[in-house]
Amino acid sequence: MARKRNVAATLPLLALFGLANLTVSRAMAQTETWYIDPNHSSAQFSVRHLGISTVRGTFNKLGGVLVDSPDPSKASVNVTIDAGSIDTRVEMRDKDLRSDHFFDVAKYPTLTFASKRVESAGAGKLKVTGDLTMHGVTKEVVLDVDGPTPPMKDPKGNQHRGVSATATVNRSDYGMTYDIPMVGDQVGIQLDVELVDKAPGAPRPGGPPPTPPAN
Repeated sequence: MARKRNVAATLPLLALFGLANLTVSRAMAQTETWYIDPNHSSAQFSVRHLGISTVRGTFNKLGGVLVDSPDPSKASVNVTIDAGSIDTRVEMRDKDLRSDHFFDVAKYPTLTFASKRVESAGAGKLKVTGDLTMHGVTKEVVLDVDGPTPPMKDPKGNQHRGVSATATVNRSDYGMTYDIPMVGDQVGIQLDVELVDKAPGAPRPGGPPPTPPAN
């Protein structure tokens, strides 16, 4: 009888243990990996010229990975941008920006952002603190993020989400002091990113993931 009572007493504990494991498994399953779709994403910047006008440009090649989770402390963002893909619609200016006056792309071919902390900033908004490495210098930057949006399915069954992020940096902090103040020190950054849930192969360490198929 004593053994039967012990077994009977143990069953509820086993049930609770199983429920706890199921809850943890579901929470872990909610962590998702998303890949930047470079065909539908852009990294833009803006800087003042002579203090009277704003020049805007973009980097045409970028990639990266976002890990999303209901628990922001488990989320992360890693982005790599090809510095040589800079485009301001003026060829002479782009050559100067690629030179050692500015980005020195021969020596520093990429810009990278690696998150250190992700925090909720209200409904549909996040604050992402991380290290921005540019021109061989790493500084902490805070991105103000809208999104990610709810997933949308394309005709092929792939899931897509959207994210926008903004930040402001001083280029002099990264050793790019040429032509200040003719060209402003403060640079506005705008990321408009489309994410997909699949990529053809694993992301390459230290660089952008493989480009997903065009839709």
